[in-house]
Amino acid sequence: MQKNKKYTVQNSPFIVPTTDGKIIKEHFGNASHGDSKLSIAHMTAPAGWSEPFQTPEFDEYTFIIKGKKQFIIDGEELILEAGQSIKIKKNTRVQYSNPFTEVCEYLAICLPAFSIDLVNRETE
Repeated sequence: MQKNKKYTVQNSPFIVPTTDGKIIKEHFGNASHGDSKLSIAHMTAPAGWSEPFQTPEFDEYTFIIKGKKQFIIDGEELILEAGQSIKIKKNTRVQYSNPFTEVCEYLAICLPAFSIDLVNRETE
């Protein structure tokens, strides 16, 4: 095995435990590599899924691979479809959901990396 490689191949991302049916596979970030600068995760949100409102302390970039995803950003409702992407600036109140009948598959990139301590989810 060669030392000091200038690349890392991720063959087994960290599967983040969830209770809402969403599948989160973190390829790079806090959970997978202890890197707090950036996180990249492949997400699969089932039909009918939603999260509480949150005000993250990180920028979040989302690229929709398949299906649709709903965003409520500072009271404005947006729906993105496969092939579209969005950047939501840190300290912005947002709710993510998939109220549709098909699965939504997407990539989420957070800068700095996603951390439960930085997401600031609201309790209902």
